[in-house]
Amino acid sequence: MENINETTPISEGSLIPIKNNEHPVAYIPLEGVESEHCALIVDKGLDEVPTIMKHQVELNNKRAMIASDNLTSAIPEAVDKIRGLGYAVPTVKKTFPVLNLSCASCANSTETMLTAQPGVLSATVNYANATAKVEYIPGIADAQQLKTAIQSIGYDLMVDESAEASESLEAVHKQHFLSLKRRTVGAILLAIPLVIMGMTPALMDWSYTNYLMWALATPIVFVFGRQFYIGAYKQAKHRSANMDTLVALSTGVAYLFSVYNTLFPDFWHNRGLHAHVYFESAGVVIAFILLGKLLEERAKGSTSSAIKKLMGLQPKTVTIVHHGGHQMEIPISKVNVGDTILVKPGEKIAVDGTVVSGNSYVDESMISGEPVPVAKTKDATVFAGTINQKGSFQFKAEKVGGETLLGQIIKMVQDAQGSKAPVQKLVDKISGIFVPIVIGIALLSFVLWMFLDTQEGFTHGLLALVTVLVIACPCALGLATPTAIMVGVGKGAEQGILIKDAESLELAKKLNAIVLDKTGTITEGKPEVVALKWFVNETDQLRNILYSIEKSSEHPLADAVVKSLKEKSSFIDTLDIENISGQGIHGQYQGKGYIIGNAVLARKKGISIGAEAKQWIDEKLDRAHTVIHFADEGTLLAAIAIADRIKPSSIEAVRQLQSNGIEVYMLTGDNEQTARAVAKQTGIKQYKANVLPAEKAAFVKDLQAQNKIVGMVGDGINDSNALAQANVGIAMGKGSDIAMDVAKMTIISSELTKIPQAIQLSRKTVTAIRQNLFWAFIYNIIGIPIAAGLLYSINGFLLDPMWAGAAMALSSVSVVSNSLRLKWS
Repeated sequence: MENINETTPISEGSLIPIKNNEHPVAYIPLEGVESEHCALIVDKGLDEVPTIMKHQVELNNKRAMIASDNLTSAIPEAVDKIRGLGYAVPTVKKTFPVLNLSCASCANSTETMLTAQPGVLSATVNYANATAKVEYIPGIADAQQLKTAIQSIGYDLMVDESAEASESLEAVHKQHFLSLKRRTVGAILLAIPLVIMGMTPALMDWSYTNYLMWALATPIVFVFGRQFYIGAYKQAKHRSANMDTLVALSTGVAYLFSVYNTLFPDFWHNRGLHAHVYFESAGVVIAFILLGKLLEERAKGSTSSAIKKLMGLQPKTVTIVHHGGHQMEIPISKVNVGDTILVKPGEKIAVDGTVVSGNSYVDESMISGEPVPVAKTKDATVFAGTINQKGSFQFKAEKVGGETLLGQIIKMVQDAQGSKAPVQKLVDKISGIFVPIVIGIALLSFVLWMFLDTQEGFTHGLLALVTVLVIACPCALGLATPTAIMVGVGKGAEQGILIKDAESLELAKKLNAIVLDKTGTITEGKPEVVALKWFVNETDQLRNILYSIEKSSEHPLADAVVKSLKEKSSFIDTLDIENISGQGIHGQYQGKGYIIGNAVLARKKGISIGAEAKQWIDEKLDRAHTVIHFADEGTLLAAIAIADRIKPSSIEAVRQLQSNGIEVYMLTGDNEQTARAVAKQTGIKQYKANVLPAEKAAFVKDLQAQNKIVGMVGDGINDSNALAQANVGIAMGKGSDIAMDVAKMTIISSELTKIPQAIQLSRKTVTAIRQNLFWAFIYNIIGIPIAAGLLYSINGFLLDPMWAGAAMALSSVSVVSNSLRLKWS
């Protein structure tokens, strides 16, 4: 980064210290700032940011220049202000694997370092799955810069996102685990004779015992336990501290004190005291902590098993069919959109696509959670990761790589597992100050022992200092929430329930009101024409007008009408079409107007409905059919009855929700009689018919005003506002991409019974989080005072450092193990 003067051209999104200006400068790229008026609004907004000394919006370059002595704070504040004004700042959001994390405090240190980089808007580091989610402005910050910053404090980022890098990361984790295993085994083998010597009176009095213990403890401390000292040194260089600091201080003090007493025993003997050594404490503490880390790593690996299972669904190679029928096996990474792929019996489907020839049944349970194989014939959609049964077929690739449904599921699960629940914010604050507080308590314990115990104050004080440093465990606190979230999100994915973030998983248990869209949510979403009644003489022209108007509509009911009329009708391309939102469609042909829509539109247009037509319409409505009116400027020409079958699971889902004390509402744009019939069949007591898309969000807002925690379930674009407004938006997986993008949860199979399952999963996950936090806090609240010697004045008990090490190791393992119980509950 070179110094330049103010006239030097700058690339978009840059961070430049200005030679002729006392303040460093950054250039923030802008989107949506299209006029001088927009630029002026942004300029005035930046006036309100106190950390910005100077600023200028460059309209032609689509960027804002800001100068500040503290760009780390000024850039995020400027971006917040710009976004708050309704304009956008393009950013990159990426998740990077973090290497060498050893405790929750390490995650906090990494997060603090990432956040301190200019251009980084937010950073979240998850200790449980060792990942960092970072949002940054490209050009001001980049992945390599973040990597360098993290390396400076002893950790590392893997910034390569290729498939080879993923395999390399897996190899790095495996190598780390094997290295940890070797060191643990080595430490334990040397610690066993150390304990025997330290606990056997006959051996303790032998003149060479201390030297033998020294020889055994040295490789444990400086070879097998070197990671703690290296980590503590790197933290000290940056005036920080973590669990490595606690372990290094405690074992280092015990070791050095023991070495001194071994070499200079007369110093104590001349004062009438015994020259105690604590080689076994230093060695056994490291051995126990390494064993705890080994068990913790193995348990943490189990928490991410859902991701490993999903990734394992992707085949490595596929069979491509070229023109002329020539077949070739290629790596999955080489598949392009438009390629024709052959799937043989028993093979996994590699990418998303549409069947072009052949037929079979496909097991989609790994994605939808539904066990029954699905029939696949020509034009059927197939998904990556699903397994072909006995038949074979060819399909055309439509989505590859991360664009496939499986790829999106994997990304969503990874993002959710890496997100933080609201309760984690408090835990992070505590973890951030935990180590300095523990060091303070340890030093205070030592000083108090020196003053209060005139006989053995130094010895007891030293033991208390070492034991306090050893027993304190920030890891149990750091693992309590993320491990439970990882297991909960993973279990949901295995059941076909995709959860977007930890907050929605935590909030789902509080839901006391569920709002259901009708079409595609309660019903199959596959409407079919069951009857068409003409109330005037049917002519080819009228039928063609009806067909052409409906073909010009994007409504799913219109598709059903088009399908039923397709064979007998011709399309008229001279029609003028106007959509009437939530009511129907208006067409103009040869100077005459026609409408197709619901009863509301018919009444609005003053359409006359005779007795015969009313009787026919009422009869269909009573059967829960939707009735569409086709009329000219005053006369009802025909009525069309459309049936959308209620899903069998909807009735059971409503019953389960109501039995859990959750109020269930149904909203539909359909008419009153159809809505009443569907509500009656499903057992829904409260419903609302003739609801426009904008009214759905208003209805959710009204429920929230009554202090209800609302879940909105829908599948269409018209549900997206309500899904966003709800406390927890739940999208049906076979609905629109917009609905799935807005929602906090997605039910892949579109079965409503998955919603009670999701709520139950939320309850179990939150319970596990609370149990974990309780035991993590209680462990430290009880353990640290006991380690300091609180019980000595009561019953003469002083905790041995090596048992403190064992307790510390087991605390993290117990928290992770409790989270893993979710997998089998």
